[in-house]
Amino acid sequence: MSEDVREIRDSKVLAAMSHPLRRRLLDLLHLDGPATASMLAAKTGQAVGNISHHIKVLAAAKLVEQAPELARDQRERWWRRVSKTLKWAAADFPDDPVAEAAEVLVLDRQTAVARQWIAERESYPEPWRGAPFAMDTWLRLSTDELDELNERVLLLISEFEDRVEPGDGIERRPVFFAARASLGRP
Repeated sequence: MSEDVREIRDSKVLAAMSHPLRRRLLDLLHLDGPATASMLAAKTGQAVGNISHHIKVLAAAKLVEQAPELARDQRERWWRRVSKTLKWAAADFPDDPVAEAAEVLVLDRQTAVARQWIAERESYPEPWRGAPFAMDTWLRLSTDELDELNERVLLLISEFEDRVEPGDGIERRPVFFAARASLGRP
């Protein structure tokens, strides 16, 4: 597994990353790179003090870290995300209500992003309207095969992350990618 993938095994870290605003801050730091609390406040419409509080929670969970080399003086604090991808499974937290709540929050977040796209897609230029996709399928897999599928999806994602070359003249927009494997019955 890539060092850019952090496996979450601590319930306190899971709780820290599951809060909707903290999750949004992690997303912004992932997509836009390091930022100050003031910059994040401007992007989210939140008060700087509120952002600072949530950044401290993320830092205590080692999900973000300071980027002191970007500061112009000792008062300015820049923050960066530690890992590109966060991975966890509810099975790693047996009988933990935090994991159950986190799973529901993640699903709600994925659904909200998809609904936002549906509501706003007509505002995008024509080539972008047809590019996003949705798919689902049923597979019969062993636990080892399911682990292999997960690893291959993570590898594919990292290949696309590594393709981004600023200044190459290609228009790139933020794309939310969600994959979920769940046991079930048709």
